[in-house]
Amino acid sequence: MTYLTRGVCSQMINIEMDGDIVKSVAFKGGCHGNLQGIGKLVEGMHKDEVIKRLEGIRCGFKATSCPDQLAQALKSL
Repeated sequence: MTYLTRGVCSQMINIEMDGDIVKSVAFKGGCHGNLQGIGKLVEGMHKDEVIKRLEGIRCGFKATSCPDQLAQALKSL
């Protein structure tokens, strides 16, 4: 699945799922090292757990963040 982000530096998130388990996550754009880290941390997690942990995180004065956008992408599945 490819999710086009809104309101953050990254432009899109590519997510590979195995049922409800996150298999891999790759962000395009944004803070490469941090976003690689987020992708590795959520590998193997149930999508509901990722949503619970990341939804609502804000980046500075923005209403969202790259982790929040990942949660929104997973909610859309």
